[in-house]
Amino acid sequence: MPCSSLAEKKPAGANTLAARLSRLGLRSDADFVLHLPLRYEDETHITALCDARPGVAAQFEVDVVDSEIAYRPRRQLLARVSDASCSLRLRFLNFYPSQQKALQPGARLRIFGEVHDGYLGPEIIHPRFHVVGRSESLPERLTPVYPTTAGLGQATLRRLISRALERTALADTLPLAQRERLRLPEFADAIQLLHNPPPDIAQNILESRHHPAWRRVQFDELLAQQLSLRRAYTARRARGAPPLIPTATLTAALLASLPFKLTAAQQRTWGEIASDLGQPHPMQRLLQGDVGSGKTVVAALAMLQAVEAGCQAALMAPTEILAEQHYRKLAAWLQPLGLDVAWLTGSLKKREKSAAIEKVGSGETAIVIGTHALIEDKVEFPRLGLAIVDEQHRFGVRQRLALKDKGLFAHQLAMSATPIPRTLAMSYYADLDVSVLDELPPGRSPVTTKLVSEARRDQVVSRVHGACRSGRQAYWVCPLIEESETLQLKTAEETFARLRADLPDLRVGLVHGRLKSDEKAAVMAAFVRNEVNVLVATTVIEVGVDVPNASLMVIEHAERFGLAQLHQLRGRVGRGTEQSACILLYAQPLGELARARLKVIFESTDGFDIAREDLRLRGPGEFIGARQSGLPLLRYADLEDAALVEQARGVAEEMLCNAPQAAEAHLERWLGSREELLKA
Repeated sequence: MPCSSLAEKKPAGANTLAARLSRLGLRSDADFVLHLPLRYEDETHITALCDARPGVAAQFEVDVVDSEIAYRPRRQLLARVSDASCSLRLRFLNFYPSQQKALQPGARLRIFGEVHDGYLGPEIIHPRFHVVGRSESLPERLTPVYPTTAGLGQATLRRLISRALERTALADTLPLAQRERLRLPEFADAIQLLHNPPPDIAQNILESRHHPAWRRVQFDELLAQQLSLRRAYTARRARGAPPLIPTATLTAALLASLPFKLTAAQQRTWGEIASDLGQPHPMQRLLQGDVGSGKTVVAALAMLQAVEAGCQAALMAPTEILAEQHYRKLAAWLQPLGLDVAWLTGSLKKREKSAAIEKVGSGETAIVIGTHALIEDKVEFPRLGLAIVDEQHRFGVRQRLALKDKGLFAHQLAMSATPIPRTLAMSYYADLDVSVLDELPPGRSPVTTKLVSEARRDQVVSRVHGACRSGRQAYWVCPLIEESETLQLKTAEETFARLRADLPDLRVGLVHGRLKSDEKAAVMAAFVRNEVNVLVATTVIEVGVDVPNASLMVIEHAERFGLAQLHQLRGRVGRGTEQSACILLYAQPLGELARARLKVIFESTDGFDIAREDLRLRGPGEFIGARQSGLPLLRYADLEDAALVEQARGVAEEMLCNAPQAAEAHLERWLGSREELLKA
């Protein structure tokens, strides 16, 4: 038969099945082998109907006494079944003709489900069932229940996984010495047990993932992540890059001109960065620090070292407000040193933008600050030596790489004001060197946090009035820009109008993401000059805004914000010597998660403590944000298990040095072609 005919005879559902499997990431036998159960059902024995416990799933073998389609209160299929002990009713609110046909009087069924007390006596709603012969044997293992997607049944998944297990060699990729030292079971034994556990196993321990077999899988997953990231890190260090040898003229001049002294943490992190920049391989470092810890001046020193070495430096920020804040601060510091600082953003007028691009492209301008406009094709850097990405988690992988790739093996510094918990840094950021600013500059006043019910809104307005009349300024942050039918929250526009009416003797401004850039800049500039007393805003002011005179922050519907956002917003105040406060206005009733978030932010001002709680409440997928677009998330390992992360990190280093073939096999099993994503 011709090949084209074979293609025409291909089953109609084949592509659909492949698409459904693809949604689960199931493409190879290794993928199926590592697609592990969520839970298990015990179908290894039969329970008598009279022994059924309400709410506890069990398996029963019964005969159908009668069945019917009832129409009150809605159309449903009912069947009365019995065994030698007693009888009960099966109820199907949604059913197929094939199910109705199977439930004929006299049919023998094996059913699995939970018995509940119904209106007409005990019943099982939507049990899983199949017709059995009189001599059909029982399974010898617990029945796995796998993660699935719409249209993909458990029976199909079990069959495909079983076939993959038969075809796949489960050779151990972990060296014997390491396995014995860590007291881990063999990989094949762990995998077979998790897919086909014996009936006498402690099911609760297995499902809680505390069994040694799960421990092996969790370790192997972490090991694959560490191997890939450390290998990418080593490969980057093997590349050549121009060392940025400093002359210390510009950096010394900046330090002498600053009205403050660097903190010990700033001096330490600057030393780490300066040392990296002087190496003949590309720096790949993350500078993290709490709100207000002074990352910008460290970035300025790094940029000056690049200029001293005859190179250019660029800083990219995710929003115009943050980019402009950096531009104003860096220009004020660096222009007196005789340096031209370029400003490049998408909202610039065509003539201004072209002029900036030309100055950067000719090399006349050595330092440029901007937004995504920096990575446009027409922007060229003849000698880019340092690329800095601020709030790097807000950019996608390709955007971060696009700036670095403007230069030939440019050094890269990523900055984040969201502190990263240690276990997260060890796992998801194992390909970076990490510097931590763990000290706030002197003179920063602590911020008092208050939780206030929406019912006391008038008192909050009165406090804002008092603060502004005494010469201070206030932020009022809202979660939405305009009215939403689904979320009945106070909007920025509505709040702006209401505060103008409630505070007629104060100047109230409004800024949000939909304003034109020049309008936004004008309002922010007026607020900086104290020409606006109260700034009503959305979360566009979350990062980068630095107004020392602002001593009061009100966050409307605080229960709707994440912990990281609340901490960032609170960091907009307390930047001067005046006592500052953050008022969290919340609406009742509070959900359990919202209550937990507000409790954390009320009790702690330590960004690292808050980050740990944020990770616990949200999980790593949400916490790391855009970085996950280039990084497969952990499925089985628990990031709170710092000891296991440490062990995987150590074993990865040893395997890369002493067992490279085993490391390669381990990566192929766990990541396959997806490893390329980690190299970003």
